[in-house]
Amino acid sequence: MKTALTIAGSDSGGCAGIQADLRTFAAHRVHGTSVVTALTAQNTVGVRTAQPVGADFVRAQLDAVLDDFEIAAVKTGMLADPDILKTVGWAARSGRLPNLVVDPVMIATSGDTLFEGDAAEYLRSLGDSAVLLTPNLSEADTLGGVIIHDEDDMRTAARLIAASTSAAVLVTGGHLNRDSSLDLLCIDGECFEFESERVDTDNTHGTGCTLSAAITANLALGHDLLEAVAAAKQYVTGALTAGADLRLGQGSGPVDHMWWFDGEK
Repeated sequence: MKTALTIAGSDSGGCAGIQADLRTFAAHRVHGTSVVTALTAQNTVGVRTAQPVGADFVRAQLDAVLDDFEIAAVKTGMLADPDILKTVGWAARSGRLPNLVVDPVMIATSGDTLFEGDAAEYLRSLGDSAVLLTPNLSEADTLGGVIIHDEDDMRTAARLIAASTSAAVLVTGGHLNRDSSLDLLCIDGECFEFESERVDTDNTHGTGCTLSAAITANLALGHDLLEAVAAAKQYVTGALTAGADLRLGQGSGPVDHMWWFDGEK
């Protein structure tokens, strides 16, 4: 069994963050390890408060996991503050975080701020050590300095972000006002489109975490980047469809991470 690592914040509502990542790893039959960067008091309605756990403790967790497990792929989510970013950046530059997927969690779906720091510093710390960055539209606005209104703006933002890093860039367009769900992947100046039918549901809490975790799981399983992104897109679309009518919480609920095991019951 392959092992993946998520470095992210804990979601007390169980929809996003570490909780979503570990469920996604499990759905792909990948063993999930974790480094918790922050504790949040949140639910399906929003984030009430967040508390970073401290950079020293983040490093202690990293050392404990990396000293023991053979990690095949890693993803980052909420890194909370510049000190934690520097700690994770150090591990990445040391070559200890293979197949690194960076989900630059800066703004929650509810609009709450989840990173207190500078976007340029974010790219400097992790961009050259990552194989992929997965910003949503708001994060791509911040990282690329482009206000995204349409597909052309997505492509421009992806190329601008990619120019600042050696990583590929996947701009996720789920919140773009269009009939289908479009994600745009740019690798070495070439862009690939991943499009799927838009799922009519309010249960979208944690979709960004789930997508980046699914990509990480597929990289851990040995797929190349294009294959990993395509498989992850299919997985998330299925999870959205299966979870469309769930009634968990009073706000934006989770997707159904285990949807493809339904036929095995």
